[in-house]
Amino acid sequence: MRKIDVDEQGNVVSYSLAYIDPTICSKDNGRVLGYDNSHGYHHRHYKGKMEPVDFTSFTELEQRFEMEVRELRNEH
Repeated sequence: MRKIDVDEQGNVVSYSLAYIDPTICSKDNGRVLGYDNSHGYHHRHYKGKMEPVDFTSFTELEQRFEMEVRELRNEH
């Protein structure tokens, strides 16, 4: 799931990236992996736990998310 909001100049102002699979993780409504900037800071969800992340650009973060999703799919 991807939800990305941009301003009039095309800058990402809010985002939510989520990989949901309740067969892998029953916590956090099945969210295995996610990144978002709600609550006023950039953070990562992973199998029910949350941690802040360093943010340089949305493009870089999206690439990291896609790589991690591929790795998770290969594991399961």
